[in-house]
Amino acid sequence: MDDPVLKLSAEDQEKVRSWVPDPLVPPTPADHPALNPVIVDGKLGKYVRVKSRDLLNMASHNYLGMVGDASVEAAGVAALRKYGVGACGPRTFFGTVDVHLELEHHISAFLGTEETAIYSLGFSTVSSAIPAYAKPGDVLVVDESVHFAIQKGVQASKSKTVWFKHNDVEDLECQITRLMTELEKDLKPPPAAARLFIVVEGLYMNTGDICPLPEVVALAQRHKIRIILDESVSIGVLGEQGRGVTEHFGVKVTDVDLICGSLEHALGSCGGFTSGSYHVVDHQRLNGLGYVFSASLPPMLASAATKALELIDNDVTMTSRLRTVSETLHMALSAVEGLQLVGVPESPIKHLRLATSGGKRSDDQQLLQRIVDIVRDEGVLLTTACYLADQEVKTPPPSIRVIAAIYLLDEEIQLVKRALDIAVAQVL
Repeated sequence: MDDPVLKLSAEDQEKVRSWVPDPLVPPTPADHPALNPVIVDGKLGKYVRVKSRDLLNMASHNYLGMVGDASVEAAGVAALRKYGVGACGPRTFFGTVDVHLELEHHISAFLGTEETAIYSLGFSTVSSAIPAYAKPGDVLVVDESVHFAIQKGVQASKSKTVWFKHNDVEDLECQITRLMTELEKDLKPPPAAARLFIVVEGLYMNTGDICPLPEVVALAQRHKIRIILDESVSIGVLGEQGRGVTEHFGVKVTDVDLICGSLEHALGSCGGFTSGSYHVVDHQRLNGLGYVFSASLPPMLASAATKALELIDNDVTMTSRLRTVSETLHMALSAVEGLQLVGVPESPIKHLRLATSGGKRSDDQQLLQRIVDIVRDEGVLLTTACYLADQEVKTPPPSIRVIAAIYLLDEEIQLVKRALDIAVAQVL
């Protein structure tokens, strides 16, 4: 067969030979953060080693110090020696081990719920739980500042979604009233009518704010709407004994239809859980895709989480001590000139934003990263909050995220404050 290229004119053949395709991705600048990562050498803890220096770790969600706790580590090691590394299958097939059932029992007893199902990944917990219940034709009324995993769960459900202003109960009620009017107009008579869900976080990852749960529950009961509550951050943090935002406000746990949580923050392990009534959680075991199709949580991590729960149960002062540290850190950070502190005092998650934005997100992000780099030179490890801006429903402003932990001393908090003052003076 004749080569079709040979039929081209000499000029066209030269064009073909000289053609150079554009790169599949744009060139990456040499100073891009992805090409210059901060590498931590060794175990995470109160101090971490970076480039042969020990830095005060203010970047890990280790609120109660469970990462590095000797008894938690011992529980994980004992389970590793007994069961091996993985369970080698999903929970519904051959991946259930006795320590999984033990952890589920402990979480239910801790929260005061009937049943719990644990997942092998925190992100997949709420992102699987939401579409397990909410389907096309249903309606989700969601706080616009929920974290990314919740957003992905909302997207996967394919339900009609209405976003209400962050922590704005009046706007939530307006949205619900409007929806009720629309549903009454469209459904004559209403078939097995569209189900409505309110989706909120107990303690918001992106803002450090606490959900006004009593008002949300009152609205839900008045309009007969179900509540999905994500307690990934608030478990072990809020309430007199760390039982979350329900305990913090004295709300009955039965007033919330489904609680989702993470084992990856205050409990210092991996994975997540859903908790509620028997019929709600049993539905998860059949319909939660992250539960049904994922290999189960490694037994050593289940044992570590169980031990962490025992420590919280046995020391009722843990959450009050964390709250004291969080409030002390909040006071110190609020005095840093040039930066705006976001979040409530009792939240261990703090966000520092530029008091005056330059108007361009990338420029603000670079300024904050320079502050983080200088603070690291002063002996403190911080990080900027990262978001997938093109996929977020409402991308938060750029910020430095600062994490409080129970083991921080007053002088270490002052070290953080001084390091930030030095960095801000050089950058802003």
